Amino acid sequence: MLVKVFIIVLILIGLALVALSIGILLKKGGRFPEIHIGRNQRLKDKGIHCANTTDALERENYKPVDNKTEE
Repeated sequence: MLVKVFIIVLILIGLALVALSIGILLKKGGRFPEIHIGRNQRLKDKGIHCANTTDALERENYKPVDNKTEE
């Protein structure tokens, strides 16, 4: 019984993977979408950067705070 369920699950997972990849495989020049933030053009258009780029930009614009109090 458990073996039958396992085989059915494997077949269903295989069918799901094939269904998800059909558009990429059949489309001329089809590619998986870029998920890395730094190389994703749509995120760049929205002004969203990866953590390293954001950190570098913040370090460039860093202005120390003067904590001296007048007495």
